[in-house]
Amino acid sequence: MRFDPPFCPNTACERHREPGGRFYKRHGFFLAACRDTPTPRFLCRGCGRSFSSQTFRQDYRDRRPEVNLPLTERLVSSTGYRQLARTLGIGVSAVQRKARKLARHAGLLHQNLSRHLPVGRTFVLDEEETYEQASIRTLTMPVVIEKDSWFVVATAVGPIRRLAAAGTARRRWQDHDERKHGKRADHSRECVEQVLRELDGKLAGHRLVLRTDEKASYATLAKEVFGDRVTHERTSGQAPRTPRNPLFPINTTLAMTRDNCGRLRRKSWLVTKKAEFLQLHVQQFQVYRNYIRKRFNRDKEDKSPAVHLNLLPRSLRFPDAIRWRQDWGLGSLHPLCVAGVRRIQDGIQKAG
Repeated sequence: MRFDPPFCPNTACERHREPGGRFYKRHGFFLAACRDTPTPRFLCRGCGRSFSSQTFRQDYRDRRPEVNLPLTERLVSSTGYRQLARTLGIGVSAVQRKARKLARHAGLLHQNLSRHLPVGRTFVLDEEETYEQASIRTLTMPVVIEKDSWFVVATAVGPIRRLAAAGTARRRWQDHDERKHGKRADHSRECVEQVLRELDGKLAGHRLVLRTDEKASYATLAKEVFGDRVTHERTSGQAPRTPRNPLFPINTTLAMTRDNCGRLRRKSWLVTKKAEFLQLHVQQFQVYRNYIRKRFNRDKEDKSPAVHLNLLPRSLRFPDAIRWRQDWGLGSLHPLCVAGVRRIQDGIQKAG
């Protein structure tokens, strides 16, 4: 397929924001060792810098771009890094680097596609607990979703301090660890505030209904972040976890994170080593859950949560999600545009 660059990738060039007409000229091609076809080069008439069609792709400067698709599919299928390395025939460190690059890309993609959410919706919030390195080093992961579509709006990861009963072997282990590394911080409040403020930014000052359990800090934070614009509905965390429970959507979503992200499973070799890496992995889950996977297994139509919220005309496929770079914000190429001629800000209604 012939590729015509939609803008100059140099952010300092005026042709990046407003390309206008024929802003480039063709500048030969090069042969990459990882591709069978020649890659065309271009020269910007504005800034005089050269670039290629590969500059716009997510796998820009990758040495093994052919493994990105199977790697992405398996990372949301609870596969560990060592098994991925054996299956794909690359080193473990290469898997880690690629996974982190893909995760950062996933975070940008989610950010670009969900800048604004529909108003008049109900959102559900809860925290999931896990740990890093050892079970005594606990982490919290607050997650907020939209009630009807189960769209995962925002997540955050941070340390928390959960002390065992005095005199127990676990408490002695914790005391020894804190003497060695210092008192463990508790960032539960900060993480919850972070996801609520991210939600608030996507609602642009409109009213909302927020459902949570009866944790005291949730009411305080909801008032601080949303003011009088929020209707806060609270449900006991001890209520039966049936479909009639108002917290059923978030309870099931948290169970799905454990199923799709191996590092969230309890008593697993795949346990995360650092909180920041867990956050990256969850960003990949967000893109899979929000834009690729259909809302419920029982749905007859293959519509993802993003389609139900009218953020996309159709669900993404894995190749769509990793096609174009997303570090240009709303000026990035739309994942549904195969030809690479439309930006996210253009609001395309059909795949290119």
